[in-house]
Amino acid sequence: MSKHDGFAEVGKTAVMQNIQGTMQFLLRYAPFNQMELSHLAQMVEQCRLRFYAAGDPVIGPDDGRIEYIYIVKQGLVLGQRPSLTGEGMETTQEIAPGECFPVAAMVSERATRTHYMAAEDTFCLLLSRSAFAHTYRQSEAFRDFALRGVSSLMGQVQQQVQLQAAETLGAQYSLETRLNILAAPNPITCRRGIRLREAVRLMHEHHIGSLVMVDERQYPIGIFTLRDLRRVIADGSGDLEQPLDELMTRDPVHLPPTATAFDAALTMTQRQIAHICVVEMGRLVGVLSERDLFSLQRVDLVHLARTISSASRVEVLVGLREQIAHLIDNMLAHGANPAQLTNIITLLNDQTVVRVIELMIAEHGDPGVPFTWLVFGSEGRCEQTLYTDQDNGILFEADSVEEAEKIRQRLLPLARKINEALDRCGFSLCKGNIMASNPDLCLSRREWLRRFSGIIQSPTAENLLHSTIYFDLRPAWGPTEGYQQLSEALLKMIADNPLFQRMMASNALRHPPPIGRLRDFIVASRGADKDTLDLKVEGVMPFVEGLRILALANGIQESNTLERLKLLGERDVLKAKDVGSYEEAYHFIQLMRMQLHQRQQRDGQPLSNRLDPDTLNELDRRILRESFRQAQRLQSILSVRYQL
Repeated sequence: MSKHDGFAEVGKTAVMQNIQGTMQFLLRYAPFNQMELSHLAQMVEQCRLRFYAAGDPVIGPDDGRIEYIYIVKQGLVLGQRPSLTGEGMETTQEIAPGECFPVAAMVSERATRTHYMAAEDTFCLLLSRSAFAHTYRQSEAFRDFALRGVSSLMGQVQQQVQLQAAETLGAQYSLETRLNILAAPNPITCRRGIRLREAVRLMHEHHIGSLVMVDERQYPIGIFTLRDLRRVIADGSGDLEQPLDELMTRDPVHLPPTATAFDAALTMTQRQIAHICVVEMGRLVGVLSERDLFSLQRVDLVHLARTISSASRVEVLVGLREQIAHLIDNMLAHGANPAQLTNIITLLNDQTVVRVIELMIAEHGDPGVPFTWLVFGSEGRCEQTLYTDQDNGILFEADSVEEAEKIRQRLLPLARKINEALDRCGFSLCKGNIMASNPDLCLSRREWLRRFSGIIQSPTAENLLHSTIYFDLRPAWGPTEGYQQLSEALLKMIADNPLFQRMMASNALRHPPPIGRLRDFIVASRGADKDTLDLKVEGVMPFVEGLRILALANGIQESNTLERLKLLGERDVLKAKDVGSYEEAYHFIQLMRMQLHQRQQRDGQPLSNRLDPDTLNELDRRILRESFRQAQRLQSILSVRYQL
């Protein structure tokens, strides 16, 4: 081999080693770890390395159409935009090793709207426009990331969580699966005039648990199930020659084929039913049973809800509550997202509360006056996790102060029994005594109005704290008319008081998201919480409190955070793009909370919201940091809107 050939061979070896080293680096990060190796290798071959000293600009709006994608290999890059206040620049992104920018501008073939600057000595891999286009065409994983950005990464995390849960539960479908896939097609039906004997024969011959009666247009007008048959036999209310019209359930619940398995599960749980008709354009096209949703080997959501609602003693409810943690694993394995999980938990909690109230009235006597059991805070928002306590109160009607006091004294003993029974069921007593057994929270509608008016007219620190609890309210049991009037009056009082809105906004900024200026999370530095951050207080609550203020100020009665977000977007209070970003960030932080609670419960540890970010993998850390950044942006909007 000649000297020249030797140098060439050494050069080729060095290039190959450099490519392999770069690939090993990129394979630690999404979306590159999802790409086929051949596609990744071809991309790396087209990259070139460039150094930026601390403080150097990398690229900005004045540089015109994007010609390169930058992948940080070492160091840190800050993305900055003009501040919402119009004074200087604010950091909107921290781009760490393995992350790339500005992808959206490259896809849109435009200039970036962000100023990118090296925060420290930084090396970036540069991928040219033509090489980006080639990789975009070749790699589905890269293309998905280029089009959806962090959304695609969050999808990866959700898939990982689902797969982990499915390893033990054997999930075979997702709760996002549409009913046109799940429901049995060509359902067996009958027409008016059929007798019970013939109906039972059809069910037996076709091995079905329900028979739907349809009219001449094939629209379902009734359903007869095996449960109905057991009832007829048990109480002797019918004979085999009786018309089915007299025994069936009329106007059966139905959903469209585009509804999801989660929609069906939620509907079955709320209505306490085991079958749902699938109706398209006024015609029956399928029937879905609870067995189609959950196999007998898994915790059955509908069965669990039905058992809670019919529990004969509080001790039975205590035992049933232990199954909810397993149910959450089941839901995760079926692809449920955090909002769906908190919705399910709250629904089961509501049914537990209702059954406890019914049992306590049966055991200790009916107080003889109608009342409404109100729930506040996370239960009021339908956002409970496995870690929860009680926040509740009582609403009743009274025409005078004297009458209100008499009714209160009749209700308080029962309220105390209900609070104690709920504590036994796992809803711990509220340390702040925000419970119906507190005389200050067992009030007539007029007294609640005076209390809310006092909070709004005098926004002290204590009253502002109360507003964060009481203004997320809804009825869990009892008549709803009084609640509706109370809620409407509350919205009007807040809309008419911009000073109170401003004080609420200022109060919402007291817990900034735990991210520092450069890369790291801000964690507790001492005590039992050392090296941890609070996912609820520092992550979830900035969204909850910010969106509460905007919703109440704009006359939105809905108490759920994501529903508030949706309605704020529909009313153009928030931009559509921001609505999507906030929703994804909120989902992810809630997912982190649920995973944390599940690990703690499986390990026999007390449940808490404190997380050590060093226990997260690189992808989770990256998305959590971006999620906190979105919370920070929402707080900035509040700060500007209310001039704080």
